[in-house]
Amino acid sequence: MTRSVTRAAPLPALALVLSFSPVLFSTAAHAEEATIIVTAPTLADAAQQRAAQTPGGTDVVTHQDYADKTIVSLRDTLAFSPGVYLQPRYGQEVRLAIRGSGLSRGFHMRGVTLLQDGVPINLADDNGDFQELEPIFFDHLEVWRGANALRFGSGTLGGAINGVTPTGRTAQGVYLRGDAGSFGLLRGLVSAGVASGPVDAWGAVSADTSDGDRDHAQRRSLRFHGNVGLTLGDGVATRFYASINRIRQQLPGALTEAQALTAPRGANASSVAGDQRRDIDSLRLQNRTRFDLGTATLEVGGFVNAKSLFHPIFQLIDQKSTDVGGFARIDYAAGPVEVTLGGEIRRGSTHARQFVNVAGRRGALTLDADQEARTASLYGELRVRPVPPVTLIAGGVYADGMRKRRVGFSATPAGDGRVAFDAFSPKFGVLVEPAEHVQIFANYSRSAEFPGFGEVFQSIGMPPASALIADIRPQRAWTAEIGTRGTMGPVRWDVAWYRAAITGEMLQYTVNSSIPAATFNADRTLHRGVEAGLELTLAPWLRLRQTYAYSDFRFRGDAQFGDNRLPVVPRHVYRAEVRIGGEALHVAPTLEWVPQGPWADYANRVRTPGYALVGLTGGARIADGIDAFVDVRNIAGKKAIGDVSAVIAADAASAIYYPVERRAVSAGLRARF
Repeated sequence: MTRSVTRAAPLPALALVLSFSPVLFSTAAHAEEATIIVTAPTLADAAQQRAAQTPGGTDVVTHQDYADKTIVSLRDTLAFSPGVYLQPRYGQEVRLAIRGSGLSRGFHMRGVTLLQDGVPINLADDNGDFQELEPIFFDHLEVWRGANALRFGSGTLGGAINGVTPTGRTAQGVYLRGDAGSFGLLRGLVSAGVASGPVDAWGAVSADTSDGDRDHAQRRSLRFHGNVGLTLGDGVATRFYASINRIRQQLPGALTEAQALTAPRGANASSVAGDQRRDIDSLRLQNRTRFDLGTATLEVGGFVNAKSLFHPIFQLIDQKSTDVGGFARIDYAAGPVEVTLGGEIRRGSTHARQFVNVAGRRGALTLDADQEARTASLYGELRVRPVPPVTLIAGGVYADGMRKRRVGFSATPAGDGRVAFDAFSPKFGVLVEPAEHVQIFANYSRSAEFPGFGEVFQSIGMPPASALIADIRPQRAWTAEIGTRGTMGPVRWDVAWYRAAITGEMLQYTVNSSIPAATFNADRTLHRGVEAGLELTLAPWLRLRQTYAYSDFRFRGDAQFGDNRLPVVPRHVYRAEVRIGGEALHVAPTLEWVPQGPWADYANRVRTPGYALVGLTGGARIADGIDAFVDVRNIAGKKAIGDVSAVIAADAASAIYYPVERRAVSAGLRARF
């Protein structure tokens, strides 16, 4: 691994993007096609159809919904997806939560299954790095909130997010994109798709470089993703996928409240002294084969993920992991009856080493261990329409997991260990369609979330103050949901209310500014809220879209915290965008409003202030097939706190705050030919 973040890796791909610039001004493609990656919305249409059969919160976000933004992280793609809480920290690092999933996990990921083309990028212990998803590649994203993600075998509280890439049949030709902006931002994309007879292929290379809007926040990445599809005969098709990621991200760390509100550009002193960063190299290979059996379809596939993580933080974490897995799914439909049955297994091995962090370099070895994990699930769902407007749904997922560690060396008390978990999570739902394009739904479901290596084998923090196996139980919840979605004239809506009664919620808090969180099981907690999206098309040239989230998360009679509210997520978050104009020229002012910030601690001593951020995106047709765009963020230069790493009891010295993004301007070109 290299010791420092460099600019070298992304430059070849950026040069490739810029080398096409003369061609951009001679293309003859249709201008509307230049605003999206794909030329036909067939993939998104199929996803919308699946979502419409689900009695609960689902959402499909297409590329044109965010094409005018500089697409750096999942926040840029899902800002207007109801119920998805995404707060930028720096670079591609965001807090990702759905219905309070992984509530106090501000690093890596927990509680949501992330997939690319239907295959999870989570490691076998169900943790992972969402930075491995490159959102600029996607044709569309599917969001399945809570138990509505059953079709992916997910049984977590948050559900699943599936990023779907184009194919050679849906994105034929060459697509180019280049962005430049504040803080040394350069971002480029080259993609191409071809199809001939039974074969099609699509591939893309992206490169990204930025100094970041804070000190010690440089990022560099170079990525490839591609797929090849083959039609093997009547009713048989297979597709092979490959992804390569090289990601370099410096970590600026958290600040005190005073620093975040007065000098948000600064970095945490210990982050700089330890040259803290997260460097990832990964390779993912997967296959999906589909058999059309008439009244049924069968999908089978497998995947292998190889990953290297070089991560100087409180210590220097050096891990190399390999995960392999397989899946099968059958869908049957005959008259009013539809059945889905499936299963998945993931097995992973990790060589985990830790060293004393000497300014970002390996010092003395403190831990050398081999870790093994398994996560497997079997799931099924029955959908019956007793009368045309009504669909009854029943299903469930059985999951089991294993975490095992063998310690070769440890500088602190540590030992071998093995733990196993299993759970069955049923789901019941009803979907009613009282009128065309109008749905009312309700469901009641259970979720179970198993702890990963970071929770089971804690070698840091307190409680528990131990390097041995921690007494961490699975997190379980019963969730009720009721809502409606539909379209009527100029109005489109998606509204859901949910209530999750959780036992053993895995909660974390920061020990200090440079040591990650220790984990414990709470007794009983309650997550309830509203997820709402409303879009008004007032004229062909005027559209208003809005999302609102109400989040009431709290302890329930806890011995230490009583009925205190849980920290991190604000009670109210509102976002709005007004798009004015057409394809030839349009602008879209945006607003993000948090009337009152969240609690920063479990003791409810400190609450962050609210804020309102105003932005603007816009686009113009330069020539046939060529679009220019601009993205302006935080126009007023507002200083505010966007995210928090929760602690037991915060005070003025607590370095747990992440400022919102500073004012930034970016612009670029898109072209297809």
